[in-house]
Amino acid sequence: MNETHEHKQTEPESNHAQSMHDQHMEHDSQAKGHENHEMNNNEHSGQDHSAHVDHSGHEQMFRRKFWVSTLLSIPVLVFSSSIQSWLGYSLPAFPGSNWITPVFAVIVFWYGGIPFLEMAVPEAKNRQPGMMTLISLAISVAFIYSVAALFLPTSVTFFWELVTLIDIMLLGHWIEMRSIRQASGALSELAKLMPDSANRILADGKVESVAVKQLQSGDLVLIRPGESVPADGIVQEGESDVNEAMLTGESLAVKKREGDKVIAGTINADGSLRVKITAVGDKTTLAGIMRLVAQAQQSKTKTQILADKAAGWLFWVALGAAAITAIAWTIAVGFNVEVIARVATVLVIACPHALGLAIPLVVAITIEMGAKNGILVRDQLALENARKINMVVFDKTGTLTEGEFGVVGIRTANDISEEEALALTAAIEGDSEHTIARGFRKSAEKRKLVLPQVSNFEAIKGRGVRAKYNDSTVYVGGPQLLEMLALALPEELARFEQQANQKGQSVVHLMEEDTAGKRVLASFALADVIRPESRPAIEKLHEMGIEVAMLTGDSHSVAEAVADELKIDTYFAQVLPEDKDQKIIELQKQGKKVAMVGDGVNDAPALIRADVGIAIGSGTDVAIESAGIILVKSNPLDVVKIFDLSRASYRKMVQNLIWAAGYNIIALPLAAGVLAPIGFLLSPAMGAVLMSLSTVIVAINAQLLRGHKLAG
Repeated sequence: MNETHEHKQTEPESNHAQSMHDQHMEHDSQAKGHENHEMNNNEHSGQDHSAHVDHSGHEQMFRRKFWVSTLLSIPVLVFSSSIQSWLGYSLPAFPGSNWITPVFAVIVFWYGGIPFLEMAVPEAKNRQPGMMTLISLAISVAFIYSVAALFLPTSVTFFWELVTLIDIMLLGHWIEMRSIRQASGALSELAKLMPDSANRILADGKVESVAVKQLQSGDLVLIRPGESVPADGIVQEGESDVNEAMLTGESLAVKKREGDKVIAGTINADGSLRVKITAVGDKTTLAGIMRLVAQAQQSKTKTQILADKAAGWLFWVALGAAAITAIAWTIAVGFNVEVIARVATVLVIACPHALGLAIPLVVAITIEMGAKNGILVRDQLALENARKINMVVFDKTGTLTEGEFGVVGIRTANDISEEEALALTAAIEGDSEHTIARGFRKSAEKRKLVLPQVSNFEAIKGRGVRAKYNDSTVYVGGPQLLEMLALALPEELARFEQQANQKGQSVVHLMEEDTAGKRVLASFALADVIRPESRPAIEKLHEMGIEVAMLTGDSHSVAEAVADELKIDTYFAQVLPEDKDQKIIELQKQGKKVAMVGDGVNDAPALIRADVGIAIGSGTDVAIESAGIILVKSNPLDVVKIFDLSRASYRKMVQNLIWAAGYNIIALPLAAGVLAPIGFLLSPAMGAVLMSLSTVIVAINAQLLRGHKLAG
């Protein structure tokens, strides 16, 4: 599976959007200017994002050519005898008036039509005829015949159809380039997040302004209010809210204080921070995200590969249909202008423009939507496969839980409240670095408790800690400390301890000793705290018809307690990291399509083995190689968003493919003239209108995906 996974990332990009870029390059010098600008921006991250393509220059070119060609087409239409006859008007003749239509049509052909001929050259050289070849063939047939007709004994020309076709083609390409530029601008937007300079603090305390690329790991920088964080680092001093929405999708600012990590490209609010740099250049989180976006833009889905092949096949279908049309009409009515009209209409109708646009646009928008919601798609195939998943396997620690001890239950005695007991215990543990001590402090912080003053902190080896509080000595510890103090638990606290032990939770007691004697004040149950988002995430997965399993190295009692609380369908306990992938295999043998959600480190084998690997909480390690999808935040609800996005994206792909292919299936026979016996014929101009209408509909339908609100 891993070999296939890697192959998908390295195979050359041949989708419509990329080929359009290659073909348009010689027409748009502004594209090169943009790429140079982007390379300058990317110097901050040390990355080469040449794989990324911006289409703003192509968009401007097609927009300009469309408006100019449309204006030049007005005289062609106004002086066309066919148009005058249909609309029932006539213009006075004057010397040279009969040349207005052909002259302006020739100008439109050379100005607006020649680019399509030039873009067909690479297709011919590569022996991969496609869309540009079909467009070029259609307008060339119309142009050559119409010019020749000026000197032949016939009054029928295709000048007004020719200019209309070119105008509509230009409009379609303008819309396409605009849509692709909007959808695939993620790298440009990410590059803009990086500031140009940083405030480096020197050894003597002075602050100097330096270019971001001059920063090194270990440097201390000052981040003033409103400034962007120049590189990944750890806060050494100060406190402030930091806006991480551009990277994590989290709308609320995150409080940062001493010891907290900050990410390059995020924005400081109204506080001042002194940050020690830990990662610069291509090692930063932002640079890693940009790599992932670039990889995703180059990877391809099965649906997209199918669409690319279909577009290539359509060229030969079109040539075959055109040949059959020419032969059939020649046999029926002889070779005349009507035969050429039918052949030209078939070639115009067959243009696979909509088919080539159907999937790339949806994919680009999907990647953008994912990034805005903290979902980094490393491999598009993984996202497409996510819609088939019917079982999600979560690693417990750090995924469904926070990976740190916290207080999950409190019982008190001797007239002390839960808040007072927790505050006093957190104060006593204030100087300890033990994981349980940190759990007490974190739980007190979450409840926003004010800690009392204690003194003379002392660790009691192997038993717990003690400190002075007012006129008494207070202790925090487990059963061994109770034994040392010769204390017995009150009945209620003893029952609480027994229930907690059955759940695999650790129990710690708060005790007090003063002139009145010794007594137990409270008992605390501590465990790896379940994330508040885990329960609603699993509920939503069940609503989507997806089963949930859990993998953990913890005991059966701990696993069972977590599974019961979260209503998890299946759990596997006491599983070693190297055996996790075997559990995935077991589920797959049962016919399950399995997604594995883990931290991407010891879960790597399972992530690779799963049908879809999802690395969660990897915002500071986005260069993970084992997962197809990476979540910036440690939020299980984002897993729900993945499946919702996958299903919504696939629906749009199918809708676009049905429309694009269905249009050709229906329109080709009409263009060939199968309804001619009953008097219905499609003109080349009407064929162009229908073809471009199909392209516009596909583009609009893809854009409607933006309005989909992701579950979670």
